[in-house]
Parts: sequence; structure tokens; C-alpha cells
Amino acid sequence: MTFRYRNMAPEGNKSEVIISCHTSVSCVVLRIFPYLIGVVIICGNFLIIMSVIYFKQLHTPTNYLILSLAVSDLLVGLLTIPLNTKFNRDYCQIHGGLICIVQQCIEVTLSTASILNLMCISIDRYYAVCKPLVYKTAITVSVVVFMILLSWSISFLLSTGFLIAGIIYAKCGTKCYIYIVIVNVSGPILTFYLPMIIVMCIYASIFFVAHKQARSIQNRTYHSRTPGATVRKMERKATKTLAIVLSAFLVCCCPFFTVWMISFSNKVSVSFEVIDPLSLFVLSNSMLNPFIYALFYSWYRSAFKIVISGKICLRDFSNTRLE
Repeated sequence: MTFRYRNMAPEGNKSEVIISCHTSVSCVVLRIFPYLIGVVIICGNFLIIMSVIYFKQLHTPTNYLILSLAVSDLLVGLLTIPLNTKFNRDYCQIHGGLICIVQQCIEVTLSTASILNLMCISIDRYYAVCKPLVYKTAITVSVVVFMILLSWSISFLLSTGFLIAGIIYAKCGTKCYIYIVIVNVSGPILTFYLPMIIVMCIYASIFFVAHKQARSIQNRTYHSRTPGATVRKMERKATKTLAIVLSAFLVCCCPFFTVWMISFSNKVSVSFEVIDPLSLFVLSNSMLNPFIYALFYSWYRSAFKIVISGKICLRDFSNTRLE
């Protein structure tokens, strides 16, 4: 996931993002590092996509949501990072134009899709932990497909709003305040802060219920031997893993958005040395999820090993029991 806005303000009160950089080791690292991140993002999320599509054991509603999240992260590696070369950033900062607006729309679409996918995953976990009796009937494959399509549709509509606002701004310049308000205020609120608040509230409810369930199981130890208790433990583990995914997302993205909002509200210039590392930090979030899943899920580790080894090219492993 990534976000990069042009911080525009009325004439005479422009909050500039200074992107000049002197030749140094740090600048070289900042120019090469995004491409290294991009390679890891593409490879890691490709493994998730291949695993979920290929192995029938992973054909579950939760994994379909993880698949959608992996697709948005993969597109970050394929589209966003190549578009964020230093040459392109400098050109857009100085000249602007329709190409730069389209670039921002792609970033907004992928960013919003990522965060809305996380919201869908939190809803899935809420039903799995808080309402386990109705989970299978409430969260079906068709429901998940609808949630995924809705998430991507909302992301596309929001990015279209940015595109229209950018075109309006290109015509009327600094006299036009619509673009300023939409991009610098409404954008971060609608595409980051509001969804994050909703997701955090859902997870707070989940952890409250999970804590009560854990205490209940401890008080009645014989339940730990029943299939229902085992299922609840698995659901809590899945919830904990996805909470780690959410935490990584917050850690990577909050610094950038905080600096962004502070710089816009106070009309403070943000130097290249500050904004670019924060942007790279946001980009790095897209490469973390495959490592998190491989660390906490043994079946993902098994799937990754089979895919990487190329065994799926030799014979059919789709029905293999992943452990």
C-alpha cells in the first residue's frame, strides 16, 4: 500500500515538499532501495496468490480476502514503485499534468483497496470469533466475493474523485479550492483515518470477546478436548495473526500520514530527507504480509515450499494436505 499526495495550498500559502537531494550514499540508497522492495513485494505476494488459487485447502472465505489483499500489494510492486522514480517525482512536482494525476489515482486506488480489504478481514474475524454459530452462514464465498468487489469499487470511485479534482485544479490553478480540500483533507480522512478507526473498533470488540472465551475455557478445562474448543483456538490464532498484519500496517503508514496532516495544517515545508524515507516505509508494508503468514501459518509455509520448488509443474498437488 502506498500514498503520495501533492500538498497544494492557495497561492502565497503553498506548503511545498522539497525533493532536492545532494549526491550522497543515503540518496543512492533511497533511489535503489524501492526497486529492491518492489522485487520482494512481487515475489512474496505472488506466492500468496498462487497458494490460495492452487491449493484447494486454502479455498476458504478468509483466504479469499487475504488473496484480495495480496493482489493490491502485488500491484503496488508492479505499478506504484516503478511510477515513483525520482525522475517522475521531480517532473510531477515541477510540471504536474494529467500523467501525474493518473499516477496519484493509481496510488489512491491501491491504497484504499488495501485498507478496505483489511476492513473486510476484520469483519470476517468478528463473525468467526464473536458469532461462531452463524459464521458459516453469514460469511459465505458469495458474501466474500461481494465484499471484495465492493472494496475495489469504492477504491476506484474515490480515485476517480481525485482524478476529477486534479483536472479541475489543472484548469483553475491556485484559485480553485476544491482540489485542495479533497486531496489534503478529505483524502486522508476517507482513505486512511476513518477506515482505520472502524477496523480498530472491530478488533477491540473481537479481543474483548476472545478474552472472555479464553477465560471460559480455562475455567472449564474439559472443553479444551472438544472439537468446538479446538476450532475456537484456531479462530483466535487466525485473529491474532491478522491483528499483527493490521499492526504492521499502522506502524508503516501512521508516520507518513501524521507528517502529512501536520505539514498541511501548519503550512510547514517537509524536506526530501523526511518525506521520502516515510514513503518507503509505507511501501515496505506491502512486502511484510507474506512473511507474517509464513511465520504464523504452517500450511502457508508448506504451500510456499511446494510452489518455490516447482513441484506443481511436475504433478498435481492441488489436493495436498498442507500441515
